[in-house]
Amino acid sequence: MSVLVVLGATLDLAIRYRVQSDSFRLAERVASQWSPVARSGLVPHPIPANPPVDLIQVVDVHHRVTNSSREASSTVPLSRLRPPPDARFQPHTECPPNDRCILLQAIRLTPDENASVVYAGTPEPDLLATHRLEYAIAAGIALITGIAAWTAWVLVGRALGPVEAIRARMSQITVSDLSMRVPEPQGNDEIARLATTANQTLSQLEGAVEQLRQFASTTSHELRTPIAGLRTQLEEALLYPEDVDARDALQRALVTAGRLEEIVNDLLLLARLRASDPLPPERIDLGELVTAEVRAQSGSVPIAVHAPAGLEIRGSRMQLIRVLDNLLSNAQRHAESSVEVSVAPADEGVVVTVADDGPGVPPAHRERIFERFVRLDDGRRRDPGGSGLGLAISRDIAHAHHGTLTVGDSSRGAKFVLWLPLISGCPAPPQDQP
Repeated sequence: MSVLVVLGATLDLAIRYRVQSDSFRLAERVASQWSPVARSGLVPHPIPANPPVDLIQVVDVHHRVTNSSREASSTVPLSRLRPPPDARFQPHTECPPNDRCILLQAIRLTPDENASVVYAGTPEPDLLATHRLEYAIAAGIALITGIAAWTAWVLVGRALGPVEAIRARMSQITVSDLSMRVPEPQGNDEIARLATTANQTLSQLEGAVEQLRQFASTTSHELRTPIAGLRTQLEEALLYPEDVDARDALQRALVTAGRLEEIVNDLLLLARLRASDPLPPERIDLGELVTAEVRAQSGSVPIAVHAPAGLEIRGSRMQLIRVLDNLLSNAQRHAESSVEVSVAPADEGVVVTVADDGPGVPPAHRERIFERFVRLDDGRRRDPGGSGLGLAISRDIAHAHHGTLTVGDSSRGAKFVLWLPLISGCPAPPQDQP
């Protein structure tokens, strides 16, 4: 708005200057035409007018009108201005009281002291004498401002229409129903990308909520069995004190409570891992850690280990011990005669392989066993008290360390492969020569 006001004021001044300059130029041309005629004394009476310059007078040194045009007064001079001898041409604006101003040109006939003066002028044009020009410019500014405001309102309305549609749809989406999506406008502008991102976020949120629901359902199902068993044991001890050995009932209840505690602790660990708790910045020699954990294992199946030192990673020692303990215990539980553990550099990281000679994992179940509470029939037979959370926790720990945990191909038994990134700048130890 302020820019339009400045432009309007500039336009007003420019137009006024141009109109005034044109009027003075026409008056000067007419005055110059009659000046030599007046010096020779041959000016006709009355002086013929040259529209629009129709006010012409010849005035002597005593301000008496000696000749004039029909439109000019024959007695009252247009002005009392007398140009000096050294500046014979003088433009002038004469404003008589209670009358319109006159734009005139005064020309002294000769430098002589008693020389007469020729006046030629025209009444000030309406454009200069009134405020019509200002009114017209103000109306133009108002019109332009109105058009600009209306155009901006229409364009902003069109631009924000998709935003309002997105807002309205978002207000309809609730946690109980995340299947709805916001409308995506055509094009590739910011609003279209916003809608696409919002739909992607809703899809991820829907998947996360669905996983949470499945997790809650599975967890409640897994917890219901030991809780029901614990309740049954305690109720039998109370209802039939003569038929149930109280000490035996308490021991069995304690075992069941221990299993419940183990499941709850595993669930809490899973929650902390999924919350992406920051890992302590601890340098760990993975070869030394694996060797120490293998030695700490107590089982009937021997474990062969090849874990060279010098392969350092960064992470949580306690969490990695939990992974190794899960993998070693799982391998010993399913092995027939031996377990092999190896540590070696691979793909800018280090690979820990735990292999056994047991029945192995069918290819169709190699990903399924990493789901929460999933236990294959062989696992349930070998470890009836397991929670089914060990491998899920192990994979989450691997992901928290920016690594992976998978089941690899093996000619016999199962082979679990844990890959973790090496610390940047940590050189890999030389490989054994064949």
